[in-house]
Amino acid sequence: MMKDFNHIGVIGAGAYGTALALAARRAGRSVTLWGRDADILDEISQSRTNQRYLGDVQWPEVLTTCKALEGLVGCDAVLLVTPTQSTRSMAAAIAPVLGAGTPVVLAAKGLETGSQKRVSDVFLEEAPDLVPAVLSGPSFASDVASGLPTAVTIAADDLSLASSLCEALKGPALRPYASDDLVGVQLGGALKNVMAIAAGMVDGRALGASAKAALVTRGFAELSRLAVANGAKAETLGGLSGLGDLILTCSTPQSRNYTYGYALGQGQPPQELARPGSKLVEGAVTASVAAALARDCGVDAPITAAVAAIIEGGLDLETAIRNLMTRPLMTEIRPD
Repeated sequence: MMKDFNHIGVIGAGAYGTALALAARRAGRSVTLWGRDADILDEISQSRTNQRYLGDVQWPEVLTTCKALEGLVGCDAVLLVTPTQSTRSMAAAIAPVLGAGTPVVLAAKGLETGSQKRVSDVFLEEAPDLVPAVLSGPSFASDVASGLPTAVTIAADDLSLASSLCEALKGPALRPYASDDLVGVQLGGALKNVMAIAAGMVDGRALGASAKAALVTRGFAELSRLAVANGAKAETLGGLSGLGDLILTCSTPQSRNYTYGYALGQGQPPQELARPGSKLVEGAVTASVAAALARDCGVDAPITAAVAAIIEGGLDLETAIRNLMTRPLMTEIRPD
């Protein structure tokens, strides 16, 4: 049965949180946006800009903001748009605030360090009375905030819930597609960030278009292998939250993961790119977690392993290229 979600709460007033709040408002929903930075919330309310995260993007829509999580009481559904590694603490914080059964759409694209768990599993451990869904797909925050045409996937264990959330968020420039593959949508979004770093390294080192095409293609095969081994549906990886997002993030400096990889390819050391004040790069955190997950599952993931080793400082790019190019030959399509 389709449900009506007329009042949408958004947690996180960064670039993507602000953009999704605008998308929900343009879909005709009442929206309340919460963030940690009171100054940014005031700017959003008064100037209809978010200079720190969205630059010169300005919008005509009015967004209601709140400076306490209690301002989200009564929301029909909530979008949680905070980094992967803060999911556990945020879930614990909102669990006593939101009503039991409230759907919470998770927008982070990563895996928890240490546990290797997906965001939805982490969320449920801290907020078992709430209902997780996920939103993923090829969507830069600036494009969504500017009202440029964008398509994403919204997944939930209950397909009717996913469809209702899609109906609530569809607008003149945002087209959501429903899925019941919570695992596949999350792993596609998380693992493609690692491949985007690799693609950036290829371009940063000027290895050529042929190398880039090979990397993206074999990277897609690798992330699909790992995701399916963990319960994802293969067809999900060929959709927006897998291949679509991979194409986007591997192709433009708008992607933080690509830009981070490009800097590595040009010789900047990983520790310099991780200095305090640097922007969060989800793929840089996910790489080592994904590599460990692949080892534990017995899945061959050489690109992921190479990216993780380079970021950790145990492998240089030239050696990584040589190792990948001299691996034993095999058939392109594997029986597993």
